[in-house]
Amino acid sequence: MAKQKYYVVWAGRQPGIYTSWAECQVQIHQFNQAKYKSFESKAEAEKAFKAGAKGYWGQGKGGASSSSATSSRGSKSASGSIEPVDYDSISVDVGTRGNPGPVEYKGVDTRTGEILFSQGPISKGTNNLGEFLAIVHGLAYLKKIGSNKTVYSDSENALKWVRQKQVSTTLARDASTEEIWNLIDRAVYWLNTNTYENKVLKWQTKLWGEIKADYGRK
Repeated sequence: MAKQKYYVVWAGRQPGIYTSWAECQVQIHQFNQAKYKSFESKAEAEKAFKAGAKGYWGQGKGGASSSSATSSRGSKSASGSIEPVDYDSISVDVGTRGNPGPVEYKGVDTRTGEILFSQGPISKGTNNLGEFLAIVHGLAYLKKIGSNKTVYSDSENALKWVRQKQVSTTLARDASTEEIWNLIDRAVYWLNTNTYENKVLKWQTKLWGEIKADYGRK
């Protein structure tokens, strides 16, 4: 059972203390210069709310760091709180039948669910490799159309591989995996020969539900 958290909203539609992220998000979503943070106990939350945002809330818009290294690690702000979903973004996910097994992936508009690109099925691969390809495909797609939109993925491993510009997998290179390895090699090459300003963030499934690109094969 998930531990109860308390969400302090200092600046939002209705400042106060909330007991769920959904309630907190209603107060801060698209609210200019919202200030908020989660706490582990009611007492901590009450103390912080009474003290005010100073000392708890980070500098800059949403308290988020402006460095690409920080923004690619997840969707936490510098204050330690989870940033709200940026719906003006794309979300990617992979569908597999066996791991390893056939792999497909797609990228969708986070707000509408409209499919923007898709690939596969690829004859044989792994879930994480598919997630990695989906993120890089998303970045290349956005660069091609001149967009700085955020890319969301729910795969920690794939996000790490994108940051490192290389993959770490036990999937053998042989005739049965030639197709996916060709795509991986191209994706790694793209990362090492291109720059981008897009944030690449972790989709917070426990807070927000399944990512919009989900194939529903859990």
